[in-house]
Amino acid sequence: MFNRYSNAWFKKNPYSSPTFANMEHDPELLNDEPSEELYERKTFTVGREEPLRIDKWIQQHLENATRNKVQQGIEAVFLTVNGKTVKNNYKIKQGDEIVLLSFINPDYTVVKPEPIPLNIVFEDDAILVLNKPANMVVHPGVGNYTGTLLNGIAYHFIQQNPSLDEDALPRYGLVHRIDKNTTGLLVVAKTPEAASNLAKQFFNHTVSRKYVALVWGNLENDEGRIEAHVGRHERFRKMFTAYPEGESGKHAVTHYKVLQRFHYVTLVECVLETGRTHQIRVHMKHIGHTLFNDWEYGGDKILKGTVYAKYKQFVDNCFAICPRCALHAKTLGFKHPVTNEDVFFESPLPEDMVLLIEKWSGYMKDRNE
Repeated sequence: MFNRYSNAWFKKNPYSSPTFANMEHDPELLNDEPSEELYERKTFTVGREEPLRIDKWIQQHLENATRNKVQQGIEAVFLTVNGKTVKNNYKIKQGDEIVLLSFINPDYTVVKPEPIPLNIVFEDDAILVLNKPANMVVHPGVGNYTGTLLNGIAYHFIQQNPSLDEDALPRYGLVHRIDKNTTGLLVVAKTPEAASNLAKQFFNHTVSRKYVALVWGNLENDEGRIEAHVGRHERFRKMFTAYPEGESGKHAVTHYKVLQRFHYVTLVECVLETGRTHQIRVHMKHIGHTLFNDWEYGGDKILKGTVYAKYKQFVDNCFAICPRCALHAKTLGFKHPVTNEDVFFESPLPEDMVLLIEKWSGYMKDRNE
């Protein structure tokens, strides 16, 4: 009998995955409903049908689903019927509400293990908590097949279990992601049960996440709440934008609090109530406070300040110190998927943001003297 939280479990079940099948991903779904979470919730209500085993029923209702994948997903608690877990032999009946989680991450079929250093904050048999550096993509995708965080995680798993087939590495560990140029905390599941548990916590918005960002301008209020749908930009499809009337995109809420003011820029703490792609960047731009040096959203230009050459040179120096969007995922809290205990992790600000803040502090000091 294999311990499902051991490396032996990976070897015995190399293709186990919370996706019930290698489902075809709908590009429009991915484009129009962006999310930092990597699972979507599918809900079915059973109509007048002959009693049928749940695994067979799901197989019939999901494109490209295999019986084996469906059974693995049910056993990993990625499916509930009327809010409760069931066995594979459960027979559906009229009125049953079936909810399942399915992977929506863009397709990547091969994860090549690479010896990429990982800043591991915590690890046990169920989860891995990492501190992601800047300029690193989280997972392979179009244009980024190597050098990603997941390539490094794959190598890490190989080191733990050298007999693990490289082509059979588990790919279900990611339950959320952060942008390439954002630094900070990320949790990875090491078992499908842990992935299911964490994915549900992200869906239910019970995961605590705080970010620290430097934004342009002097915010009027010390704290506030931003509510505006976030969705793909209609013209520039690689960008996202706010839809305050809810006419497009998905519901998104960000809470912010001012930490320090530097007259032309402000250091803020952002708490996510939802987890849409680029949410903080889009929401802060929406209220007129674009993130500092966020080139995709216009933050790499002087948006506040003087017209003097000396000030322009100062800002250019700041851009050089922190040559990326000034955003850091500082804290991460959730219930451990095995012990159910509250766990909390905190990551110090990276050096580039520390130096950036010190430079603005020095500028304010000189300005006030």
